[in-house]
Amino acid sequence: MTIISVRPVVLPAPGRGEDLQLRVTAPTTGAGLPVIVFSHGFGESMDGYAPLVDYWAADGFVVVQPTHLDSRTLGVTPDDPRYDEIWRFRVEDLCRTLDHLDAVESAVPGLARRVDRDSVAVAGHSWGAQSVGMLLGAGVIGTSGPRTLVTPDPRVKAGVLLAAAGTGGDDLTPFAAEHFPFMNPDFGTMTTPTLVVAGDKDQSALSVRGPEWFTDAYHLSPGAKSLLTLFGAEHSLGGITGYHSTETTDESPERVEAVRRLTTAFLRSALDPTDSGWATASAGEQGRLESK
Repeated sequence: MTIISVRPVVLPAPGRGEDLQLRVTAPTTGAGLPVIVFSHGFGESMDGYAPLVDYWAADGFVVVQPTHLDSRTLGVTPDDPRYDEIWRFRVEDLCRTLDHLDAVESAVPGLARRVDRDSVAVAGHSWGAQSVGMLLGAGVIGTSGPRTLVTPDPRVKAGVLLAAAGTGGDDLTPFAAEHFPFMNPDFGTMTTPTLVVAGDKDQSALSVRGPEWFTDAYHLSPGAKSLLTLFGAEHSLGGITGYHSTETTDESPERVEAVRRLTTAFLRSALDPTDSGWATASAGEQGRLESK
């Protein structure tokens, strides 16, 4: 399917210090198109993750990518007064994007009245996975009080968490505990249907635990959840951040293809109860699927 990508779509963001810039990628034909709002990892931007975004759009999704304040394209440094609260700004970016889907539609030629506002999902990688997790119902422990909870956004029907950080506290390295106190998620209220994707070779410098740390969002959350464990995958899951990304440590087109195919199957079925694709999905040689 032919797709079109428009950037930047600019949303006013009072109090943020920067207007919110988005990239919108959508198929040029079709109606009743579901939406994926995607949150990038640390330092990335709306211009990343083309291997996923292009695939989703070609399959009939409208993909919206906000650029968060931590993006290298914006140059916000640790001495900026906003820096310690970037995790909050990230969540606000996602909510603001959902609040302004009219502007998103009108920015793309021919997209108006072709979007299904009742079929909205969120997805994110790394820090972006924690960000979208809060729209799915996850909280943060020990920041601005004993617990910070973002109520699950009722507009969001499903989520995909790619390499999502696990629990904080004693599971963090001293460096992570000092510099990233918000990295202390509580998955106990994350009830929205979600696919968690983790690499079995993803050894994080932020945690004293092994790669299983990235499966906490699956094991510790209630309700309908699925887990895709990718064999041999590190943090970029084979290269999802870009076609020519220098950050990929485990380049594998086959692994990326599995991520694309299985996330699409999951979201299709989660957003449309009549779709049975997820029930018959298989990771094949690339990994292992389990659900609860």
